[in-house]
Amino acid sequence: MTEVKDEADGASAGVLLVQNATWQAEGIVSLRLVDPGGGPLPPWRPGAHIDLVLPSGLIRQYSLCGPPEDTHGYTVAVLLDTDGRGGSREVHETPLVGRTVSVRGPRNRFPLVSAARYVFVAGGIGITPILAMARELSSRGADWSFVYGGRSRSTMAFAGELAALGAGRTQLVPQDESGLPDLDAALARATPGTAVYCCGPEGLLAAVQQRCAALGTRAGLYVERFGAPTGGGTASGGGDLTTAFEVELRRSGNVLTVPADRSILDVVRDIAPQTPSSCEEGFCGTCETRVLEGVPEHGDSILSEKERETGRTMMICVGRSRTPRLVLDL
Repeated sequence: MTEVKDEADGASAGVLLVQNATWQAEGIVSLRLVDPGGGPLPPWRPGAHIDLVLPSGLIRQYSLCGPPEDTHGYTVAVLLDTDGRGGSREVHETPLVGRTVSVRGPRNRFPLVSAARYVFVAGGIGITPILAMARELSSRGADWSFVYGGRSRSTMAFAGELAALGAGRTQLVPQDESGLPDLDAALARATPGTAVYCCGPEGLLAAVQQRCAALGTRAGLYVERFGAPTGGGTASGGGDLTTAFEVELRRSGNVLTVPADRSILDVVRDIAPQTPSSCEEGFCGTCETRVLEGVPEHGDSILSEKERETGRTMMICVGRSRTPRLVLDL
C-alpha cells in the first residue's frame, strides 16, 4: 500500500480555541477549532488528521472532516467509546467550548491519490477521513462510489450530507435495517486503476483487504485504522526482538540501553517523560521519530514497505533495532 505524506506535514497549528461543539449523531460530537486571534490555520488536504492534546495531557488523533477551504477552522468528530483509552470520554464529558487546546499537525498518511475511479467503504466513525474526499471528488466531477455502514441510522454521522453529495453514488447501510454491507458488490467496480479507500472497524478493514487481495487490486487499496490490527503490527524481518541494543539520542547526547522487555519509548521516557505518544501500539504515528543511523526493526502498522526499506523513521513505541545501536533525532 502506497503512503504519501501531505505537503503540510511538519506544520503545527499550535494552540487553538474550541469554538463550538455539535452533535452529529448518537454518541458523536464534532468540535470546531479556530485560532484565538482569528488568523488562518495551516492548510490540509482530504485524509489529514491532527493530534489533539486534551486538558488531561492525553494525545489523540482525529481526522479533519470539515471542508479544506475553511482556512480559519478545523472540524473533527469524536465517537464516544466507553471501552476505549479515555480520550473520547474526556472530549464528551469535559466542557471544552471556550477553552484552548494544543494541536499538532495537520499530518496526512491517508492522502487522496490520483486515480481513474474511486470506491469508498466506511464503517461508523470511519466516515470522518473519507467525507472530505467525497466532497473534493464531487466538486471535480470524478467517478466515485461510497458504501457507508453503521449500527443504525441514528449513529451514522454526516449521512444526510453524504447522501445529498453523492446522489446515486452513495449507499447507506444501517445494520439494524439491512445487515452488513455487500462488499463483493461494492468492490465489483474496483478494476485496475481504481483506488479503494476503507476506514472503520478492524473486521471491516480485514474483509476489504481479503477481497481486494482475491481480486488482485490490493495495490490500489488504502486503509486507515483507529486501532491496532489483529495480531499487532508487522515486523520488518531480520532482527532478534529479544536482544538488547543501544539508542543514542543525538540532540541530547544521551546513550541508553533498551533491554528486551522494554520499548524504546519506555526507556526514552526515563530521561524525557514528555516524549509524545498516544496509542503505544504502532497505529497512530504520534511517536514517529527520525532515524539518523542504524537499521530499525519496524513493528507498526503505519509505514509502507518502501518507508520500511528506507528506515528513515520509526515508531518508537513498538519498533526495535536490527543493529547494535540506533541513533535517533531526539
